[in-house]
Order: sequence, then C-alpha cells, then structure tokens
Amino acid sequence: MQQRKRTASKRITNINLTYHFMILPGIIFLLIFNYAPMFGLIMAFQDYVPAKGVFSSDFVGFQHFSYMFSLPSIGRVFTNTIVIAGGKIIFNTLLAIVFAILLNEVRVRWLKKSVQTIVYLPNFLSWVVLASVVVNIFSLDGSVNQILESFGIGPFNFLGSNQLFRPLIIGTDVWKSFGFNSIVYLAAITSIDPGLHEAASIDGANWWRRVWHVTLPGMLPIILLLAILNLPNILNGGFDQIYNLYSPVVYQSGDIIDTYVYRVGLMGRDYSFGTAVGLFKSIIGLVLILSANQAAKKYTERQLF
Repeated sequence: MQQRKRTASKRITNINLTYHFMILPGIIFLLIFNYAPMFGLIMAFQDYVPAKGVFSSDFVGFQHFSYMFSLPSIGRVFTNTIVIAGGKIIFNTLLAIVFAILLNEVRVRWLKKSVQTIVYLPNFLSWVVLASVVVNIFSLDGSVNQILESFGIGPFNFLGSNQLFRPLIIGTDVWKSFGFNSIVYLAAITSIDPGLHEAASIDGANWWRRVWHVTLPGMLPIILLLAILNLPNILNGGFDQIYNLYSPVVYQSGDIIDTYVYRVGLMGRDYSFGTAVGLFKSIIGLVLILSANQAAKKYTERQLF
C-alpha cells in the first residue's frame, strides 16, 4: 500500500513538474522585463547621471516629487489623463452593453457571426496601424471633412484642436475596443434564464421593459465587477494611441502622464524626474487596485486576489 502511494505521489509530482517547466519561460520573461526594471525606481530619489550610474549618483530624497507638484503643467497632465481614461471607460462600458443586448436579438446565425467578426477586428490591430487610418480620415482633407463640407459644414482640424482632440481620442478608442469588451456582457446575457423573459412577455411586457427589468438586472453583477476592475485604469490614458496621434499643438488637452514621462524623462533626458512622475502614478494605481479589490469583494462577492 505504501509503495503504491509513493508511486502515485511520484507520478503526480512528475506531472506537476512538467507544467512548471511549461510556465518557466513566461516566469523568466516576467522577471526580466517586469520585476528587474523595478530596481531603477531608485533613480526617483537621485540626481541620476548616466555617466555615474545608479550607485554613484547623488541622493536627493523627495526633491523631484516636490518639484513635480510645483509645476503648473502637472495638474493639467493629471486632469487630461483622468478625463481621457474616464471617458474611455464610461463610453466603452455603455456601448459594449448596448451592442451586446442588440446583438443578442439577432436570430440569423451567419449574420450574427459576421457582425461579431467585423466589430471585434479593430481590437486586434495595433495603434501604430490604426493611427495612420485615423489621421487619413480626420485630417483637414480627410473623408470626414469632405463629407461635412458637402453639407456646408467645416472643415474641422480634429487633430490640431484642443476642443476636438479629446473627443477624437475617446471616440476612436471606443470604436476599437467596444466590440471585444461586449463579449463578456454577451456571455452574461446568455446565462439569464429564458423563462424570465417568457414570464415577462406573458405579463404584457414589451421588448424595452424586458430589457430594463430582466436583461439589465441579470447583467448587473458582471457590469459592477468589470466597472470595479476598470477603476485602476483611470490613470492609463493609452500611451500608444495618444503618442501616435498627438502633436505639440494639442499638448494642452492631450498630454497624459505616460506621454509626459516619455517626453520629459526619455526625450528630455531628465531620467530622475521622469521616474518620479511614473512612480507617483504607480503608487496611485496600487491604491486603486487595492480599493477595487475590496469593492469587488463587498459588492459582487468576488475579488482579484
């Protein structure tokens, strides 16, 4: 009996060891590119000089953080980040919910699959590719302005106007992402008991009332969970999108924390200050993640960790 137990235990250990070796490359990649660079956070408390290196650069404490809060532009950068990221989260959520509800009503299978594929496709394209498409469409001589001019409106400088740049950023991101985000909501709808809709129909409820009183309440736990999980992203305005679309003309409305750190820290070679701004953003993000975890546990009885 003991020998049999040892053999079974050894077999399980060998199987688990195989799985461990399978995830080992991913763990190594994570350690090299995600955890090892954290050592560079020490630059936020130094007057870092590349020629001296991290160990020989002068320690200045919280000087860069004090300087960061004294800059008149830092408030604008944080405001831009929150407004853009918040707009993306809100409109992505609303449009994804509406699209999932409408798509669920399509009964022709091939049409439903075709619409899903067409709407999901932009999510798999990089902003390096999509930025050129957006620029061509929304430039002064682009197709959007040509259509508007045919109605006697415009042209509008979408990419060079501080009033139009934020809506353009939010709108194009929603166009790119809402189809993919709707997958979860569509799954939530399919899990609702069809008997509830039948009972509501028998009671005389029309389609709108069934959506309002049956579909949305059934989706509510998932909506709350995803909204809470998106809370930490309130400081992620989308570096790749904005970097490929903005210009100095729209820094006032389009410059976010990530682009500011890139421009000041890397392009301006002020590595210590750029690291300080990035570290401050990470600390706020950590607080938001912990808060989101507690909120998810309280309101949805689920948690991240």
